[in-house]
Amino acid sequence: MQIERLLHSQGFGTRKQCRALVRACLVRVAGEPCDDPFADFDPGASGGEPGLAFEVDGVQSHYREKAYLMLHKPAGYECSHKPSFHPSVFRLLPDSLVVRGVQCLGRLDQDTTGLMLLSDDGQFIHQWSSGKKRTPKIYEIKLCHEVDQAFVQTLLDGVQLHDEPAPIAASACEQTAPTELRMTIREGKYHQVKRMIGAAGNRVESLHRCRIGGLVLDPALAPGGWRWLEAADLAALADFD
Repeated sequence: MQIERLLHSQGFGTRKQCRALVRACLVRVAGEPCDDPFADFDPGASGGEPGLAFEVDGVQSHYREKAYLMLHKPAGYECSHKPSFHPSVFRLLPDSLVVRGVQCLGRLDQDTTGLMLLSDDGQFIHQWSSGKKRTPKIYEIKLCHEVDQAFVQTLLDGVQLHDEPAPIAASACEQTAPTELRMTIREGKYHQVKRMIGAAGNRVESLHRCRIGGLVLDPALAPGGWRWLEAADLAALADFD
């Protein structure tokens, strides 16, 4: 693949802009300077694996055929390219990833924190956003009022939500403190956790998603931080009953 095409595929600008980067001697490939925008390189691994190593203006990167990302969403950000009242989560990513067109797999409310997945792979987005897959998602919930085991059992038995034909039940739920729960859901309906807690007679004070499928939020990621998903992460994501 010509280096100008490779850079373009990775979100570093138009073909013309990428050609200019190379001719300005701002690109190194596999540690060596490259000033020929038409030089051919093997991009290497595909899918979730990193491939050819290169640098653009001193910033190191690897070729990725598709982008698969984990983001630790902080409070106060909207999961939209055109937010209404708060900054977009896409501000937390490098411009090159935004240019590539990465999208959120589902959304978290602006005040909800935790694990988000993003990708520019349409098939992957559809697969993991579909409610038919019934992917378990685990939330850590802080409530406004203390609860007991009877409250937990109500969530496990199912609560009736407005506009839903049948009660919705938590797949798992445990009380971790007088006002805290750890709950698993599989449906992914609009504001589902908050609505379920409300239907059971309480209110959510804070909500944090810590796991999707078998993939756990990386504890090394501070709020606002992101990293690539590697092959082991993608395998973990699919590892659930």
